[in-house]
Formats: sequence, C-alpha cells, structure tokens
Amino acid sequence: MGPDWEVETSVETWDGDGLDTFLASLAEDFRGREGVRTWHSLCYDLTISAEHHPGGNVQLTWGISERAPSEEWQFETTTVHAAGKDMRNLTPEIHTFIASVAK
Repeated sequence: MGPDWEVETSVETWDGDGLDTFLASLAEDFRGREGVRTWHSLCYDLTISAEHHPGGNVQLTWGISERAPSEEWQFETTTVHAAGKDMRNLTPEIHTFIASVAK
C-alpha cells in the first residue's frame, strides 16, 4: 500500500451550478453516449468529466485545483459507476451533500 493522501479545498458554486442535473442526465443516458461531457463549478475549482464505456459503465474523473491566480496544484481521481442504478443513486446523494454544506 502507498501513502494516504488528503486533499482539501473549498468549492464555490451557485446552488450547485447544476451538478445534480448533470449527474441525472448521465443516469438517463444509461445506454451510453459517445464522447466526454464535462461539468465545472462557478470558479472552475471542481470539474467532473464523464465518459460512458462499453459494458454499461460511466467513468467520472473528479478534478479539484487551487483557485486562480496561483493555481499551483491540481488533483484528479477517477471513479467508475454502473450507468443505470449507480448513477441514479449518486444524483440524490450529491444533492444531499450540496444542501448540507450550503447551510
């Protein structure tokens, strides 16, 4: 096993910037769709790229970065989800998370 990493930054959004809508659209396209779709937060400090893969999976690449003007670091990780049910479950979980931190 490698070392544990912890990356933390604040992300500025305007009521989620449509993240839940973006994720819901991925769930609805469960049969797959060509190309990469990308969502970003208000200040581009969080980006999510989504790509459907054969076999019914959606690969999400989550990227966070330090805000401009310094932008000294960037971190990305990838998660893979079943296109239908997993993506439909992820959407309300993200919505609940956004609502809880917005208070």
